[in-house]
Amino acid sequence: MTDSFRVFFQVVLLWLAGLGAATQFAKIAVPFAEISQLYPAHSDTIGWLLSIVSLIGVILGAFSGAIAGRIGPSTLLISGLLLGGAMSLFQATGLGFYVMLLTRVVEGLSHLAIVVAAPTLIAQITHGRARNAAMVLWSTFFGIAFALNAWAGLPMVARFGLTGYFLIHGLLMLLIAGIIYACRIRVDLEQSGSVGFGISEWVNAHVKAYRSPFISAPAIGWFFYTLTFVSLLAILPGRLPEHLSATIAGLMPLAGIVLSWLAVPLLLSVMSCVAVVSLGFALGIAILCAAFMGLPLAAVCVALFAVLGLVQGGSFAAVPELNETPEAQALSYGAMAQMGNAGNLLGTPILLAVLWRGGDAGVLAAVICIYAAAITAHLWLARRRQARLQS
Repeated sequence: MTDSFRVFFQVVLLWLAGLGAATQFAKIAVPFAEISQLYPAHSDTIGWLLSIVSLIGVILGAFSGAIAGRIGPSTLLISGLLLGGAMSLFQATGLGFYVMLLTRVVEGLSHLAIVVAAPTLIAQITHGRARNAAMVLWSTFFGIAFALNAWAGLPMVARFGLTGYFLIHGLLMLLIAGIIYACRIRVDLEQSGSVGFGISEWVNAHVKAYRSPFISAPAIGWFFYTLTFVSLLAILPGRLPEHLSATIAGLMPLAGIVLSWLAVPLLLSVMSCVAVVSLGFALGIAILCAAFMGLPLAAVCVALFAVLGLVQGGSFAAVPELNETPEAQALSYGAMAQMGNAGNLLGTPILLAVLWRGGDAGVLAAVICIYAAAITAHLWLARRRQARLQS
């Protein structure tokens, strides 16, 4: 096996771990009707089965990056996969609502471990253009996992029930953990030691992450991206004619993945990752402005999500570009997980409130302001990085 093929195999394996992590969301979101039928007495709180995983990410995201920097991303990744697999197998036994909710809290820890450790490993085992391509691949894990679960998961639920669905997910997570362990994908860390779990360690991790314009930059931009991504995917198709709604809803995330694959590696050969991210936000503003000048909403939906693919691919690639050490990369990916979960939690309620008060035009104007704020934040952080390098 050549070195290049071995690295390619390892990157794909780590990406598959990401699919397993994204399925921790998708396995509740995609068959949500069946989940609701499973717990009919808890219809008013059933949504917590999905959102509580994000809540854990908001609280512990940056801290999980600090832990990865201490114990090593390989150990953290395998632990996350084993824990996630065990929880899915436990869920397959048929649990009461509150026990199920508790397992979702534990899955939140598993999810964080995977989405912090896997890209950290990818960034360390790849270099140059191969790293850029690998990070673009990693950036697609969430959208592709949801598509695969909709395509294969729902028929699986129809045939085997939720029990079989959870069982298969758990077994696949354990299988991936075993293969990764056998491959011995490891990164040498400059710092090691015991990990504290007190308030002071939690605070120190956040201070270290967000005081640094290098560590925090990808996460800050990612917050503005996630503040609109899920919310617009939920809101915009419903504003279209009924015969277009489902088709456009399917095309929107697909457009972002395709453009990310095609354009981001090429753009990264001539500009920085942060510049690619800012370009994506700027093009998003231009498309939204075109909506006010008469561009059909269906075209706006697809075009907007296509250019947001630049933000998607560029943001993950920005972490290793701005941060050289595995510890800093892990902390940056942890901050991205934290800000991404915060954006997912806040985005839909905020834009729905804007829609109720200002209609479609209000939503589009609000998103323009959010993307303008993202560009401004990146410019400010770039100035801070330049000042640090010159001092």
